[in-house]
Order: sequence, then C-alpha cells, then structure tokens
Amino acid sequence: MKSLLAMISVLAIASTAAAEFKMAFVDVQKAIEKSSAGKKAKEEMKKEAEKRNKELEKKKGDIDKMREDIEKKRSVLAEEAFAKKAQELQEEMQKFNQTAQKAQGELQKKESELLAPIVEKMKKVIEKMAKEKGLSMVIQSNQNAQIVLYANAESDVTEDVIKAFEKEK
Repeated sequence: MKSLLAMISVLAIASTAAAEFKMAFVDVQKAIEKSSAGKKAKEEMKKEAEKRNKELEKKKGDIDKMREDIEKKRSVLAEEAFAKKAQELQEEMQKFNQTAQKAQGELQKKESELLAPIVEKMKKVIEKMAKEKGLSMVIQSNQNAQIVLYANAESDVTEDVIKAFEKEK
C-alpha cells in the first residue's frame, strides 16, 4: 500500500512538472537575416565580396591574357623559352588560387566579426523573452537543419524574437 501511494505521488508530481514545461523554437538564422542589424551586416558583406571579386576578376583576366599570349607565341618560341613561359603561367595561377583562398578566408572572418555581436544580443533577447513567456526551453531550428520535425505554429517564437531584438538598442 505504501509503495502504491508513493508511486501515485511520483506520477502526480511528474504530471504537474510536465504540465509546467513549455518549450518553443526559434529560427535564429532567419531572425538575424530579418533584423535591421542582420540586414546591415549582409549588405556590408555583399559590398566587401563585390570588391574582392572585382580584384580577383582583374587578376584572372591578366592570367587569361598571359595564357593567350603564350599560345599565340608557341610556334615561334624555342622549346626552352616556351617551357619557361608555361612555368611562369603556372606560378601565376598558383598565386591566383592562393589569393582567392585568402580572400575567402578574410570574408569568412569578416562575417564572423560582423555577426558575433548580433548573435550575442540575439541570445540575450531570447533568454529575456523566454523568461517573460515562462518558457522552460527554447531550441534552435532552421529550414536546413531539420532539428524540429514537428511543432505547432504557436511554438515558433521567431517573429517575437525579431520584434524584441529590434526594440533592444
């Protein structure tokens, strides 16, 4: 009898705790992209990428011109001279590839630098909002990751997070 009463009280406590547990999800990437700070960071990244691409396109054009010149002169160049020109072209192509990789790395670093303060602020906004709404847990979701397989629409607090983020200055 004692064990039956103990089990009933454990079940009652568990069901009470389950009733108080509230969970929601937020698409942080979407929230960042829709926020004014996120849009500004995206625009800055776009400008930086365009600038880098112009530089790379110019260098690529120079290499293409160099390749065309070598091909045109192939029949009149001695074998040794042609081999030397081909080697120079190969070195220029390697330099170009290194420059392109470096530019990509710098762009990724810049993006991280721009997004880090936005992400930190977003985390604080989510925490504050979760406490205000009495949420026990907020999980991250996004369309690509399929973390949340099903949730009712009321569980999605992404739009609430965006609004709260915009109010925090």
